[in-house]
Amino acid sequence: MNHYDILIINATIVTINKNAEIIENGYIAISKDKIAALGKMSELNKNTITLETIDAKGKIILPGFINTHTHLAMTLFRGIADDIKLLDWLQKYIFPAERKYINPQSVSIGVDLALAEMIKSGTTCFNDMYYFEDAVAQRAIKAGFRGIISEGIIDEAVANSKNADEAMQYTKFLIEKYKNNDLIDVAVASHAPYSCSEQTLTKSFEIAEENDTLFHIHLAETKWELEKFLAEKGMSSVDYLDKLGLLSHRTIGAHGVWLNEKEIQLLAEKNVAIAHNPECNMKIASGIAPIPQLIKAGVRVGLGTDGVASNNNLNFIQEMRTMAMLHKVNTFDPTTLPAEEIVKIATIKGAEVLHKDKEIGSLEVGKKADIIFIDTNYPNALPFYNIYSLIVYSLNGNEISDVIINGKFVMKNYSLTTINQSDVMQKIVEFSSKIRVL
Repeated sequence: MNHYDILIINATIVTINKNAEIIENGYIAISKDKIAALGKMSELNKNTITLETIDAKGKIILPGFINTHTHLAMTLFRGIADDIKLLDWLQKYIFPAERKYINPQSVSIGVDLALAEMIKSGTTCFNDMYYFEDAVAQRAIKAGFRGIISEGIIDEAVANSKNADEAMQYTKFLIEKYKNNDLIDVAVASHAPYSCSEQTLTKSFEIAEENDTLFHIHLAETKWELEKFLAEKGMSSVDYLDKLGLLSHRTIGAHGVWLNEKEIQLLAEKNVAIAHNPECNMKIASGIAPIPQLIKAGVRVGLGTDGVASNNNLNFIQEMRTMAMLHKVNTFDPTTLPAEEIVKIATIKGAEVLHKDKEIGSLEVGKKADIIFIDTNYPNALPFYNIYSLIVYSLNGNEISDVIINGKFVMKNYSLTTINQSDVMQKIVEFSSKIRVL
C-alpha cells in the first residue's frame, strides 16, 4: 500500500529530465516536500492512499520556473521612472527613492506583491539581491516560496547600511540565521565592480568562500561600465574580477552583456554562471548579451527578470518568449535557441546556475516538489503540436492554474493560498500614494 500526501493524475508531464521525457496521461505522487513517484497512469498502483487527489486532465505539468536574478522589493517602484538612461535612472530616481522609502516594512510589502506576481506566472524559486533581505526571507517563508537572498554590498551609504562593512556583517547574520532553512539559502552580493572597491570585492568573496555559498554580482552590464574600466584600469571589469581571483564556480554574473570572445572563454574556464535578463537589457538599452556564444562555450546560463523598476514585470513566460525572439533576430537565424532549450534554461539550467539542480529544476523522484500546472483550456493554447513551442511562443502566463512549492499548494485553481492578494494590493496602493521624491 502506497501512502501519498498529494496525487496528481491524468496529466501531461514535462519532466525536463536527462532524457527529456514527456509522459502523456501520467501521474505524480508527492510525500511531504518531495516527489515520491511518477509515471504513466497505467503504472499507478491501485492500492494507493492519498490525502488529496488532483485530476489534471487537460493540464500540462512541469517544474516551476527559476528566476536567477531579481530585486523583488523594487515592485514598489514599478513605473516610477521609465525611458531614461541607466545612470540617470539610478542616480536621479531609484537611489533617492530607495534612501527615502526603503525599510523593512516597505520591503515586506513589495516582496509580497512580487511573490504573488511570480506565483501567478509560474515561478517557484528566485535569486534576490536587495536591502533588508531578512524581511525578504521572512515574507518568502510565510508564502512558502523558495529563494536565495543576498544583501547588496556597496561602498556608499544605502537603505540598510552606512558602508560595505555593515552590509557584510549583515550578510554574515543572514548566513547564520538561515543556514538550516528548507526554503531559504543565503548568497553574498557585491553590487558591481564599479560600485565596490577592490577591498570590498575581495572581502565579500572571502565570506562566500568561507561559507561555501554563491557570489552574486552585476557584471558587464553596460558599455559605460566597459569604457570606465578600460579607461581607469586598462582592462574590462571581467578581467578585473579575474585579476582579483573572484571568478569561480560560485560566481553568478548578472547580465553579461558586454563580453568579447576571450572573456567568454575565460568565464567558461572559471565555471562562472551568467543570469540573462533580456527584457531589462532591452528596455534600458544596455545591449544584447551573447547568450548563444556563452552556451556554446559551456557557460552555465539562467534566465532572470531583474527588478520590476526596470522590466516592468516578473512574468517569466513573457521573459522566455522575449529571450527566444531576441536572439533569433540578433543572429538572423530562426534556429537559434529553440523552444526546448529556452524551457530548460528557465528550469533545470537555472537550477544549475544556483547550484540547486540536485533539488529542483526537473520532475524526478527524490527531488523537491516544485510543480506548476498549465491549463490548456484557453483559445491561445489550442491546438498545440509541440509542448515546448506552446510554452514559449503561445502562452502569456495567465494559464498557470496551480502551483506547488516544497510539496504544498501556494496557488490552487488560480487562487493564491498563502498570500492575501487583495490585502497586499491595498497596501501597495497606500504606499505608492505617499511617494513624493520625484
